[in-house]
Amino acid sequence: MTEAVTEAVTARVHAIHVAPGRRLPTKSVEQVEAEAGAGLVGDRYHGTRHRHVTVQALDDLAAASEALGRPVDPALTRRNITLTHGPIPTRPGERMQIGAVELEVVRIAAPCRLLDDDLGPGAMQALRSPRGGTVFRLLSSGTISVGDEVGTG
Repeated sequence: MTEAVTEAVTARVHAIHVAPGRRLPTKSVEQVEAEAGAGLVGDRYHGTRHRHVTVQALDDLAAASEALGRPVDPALTRRNITLTHGPIPTRPGERMQIGAVELEVVRIAAPCRLLDDDLGPGAMQALRSPRGGTVFRLLSSGTISVGDEVGTG
């Protein structure tokens, strides 16, 4: 009798997006500086108390695409970091590490009305929990780059 061996595939950063201001389009970057207690340098939420970075996963976007009936472009969801796959921690206090940067869950990210404007009618509903990602605070500083490994625990 042979034993099936399952190998866990490590999630990685697929894309990074920042927006310089509220309601402004996000721009794709290869890396971003994460500042503990402040957020992503160059992003609209840098300097806020708790909402430092938002994280989503491609498999959740695929489920949203299926519900919506059309593709969901990660750049248009207004989330900062897109991972190759989930799951993404969602309970307040849970932690995740991206590269050398440690993050702590604040809450599940609620989709905003801008999604219907940017992705079309129904997008906000298609990206409701659990597909909309998670809001984190930054516990440590460092550079987050596309391709970085993700750890949870």
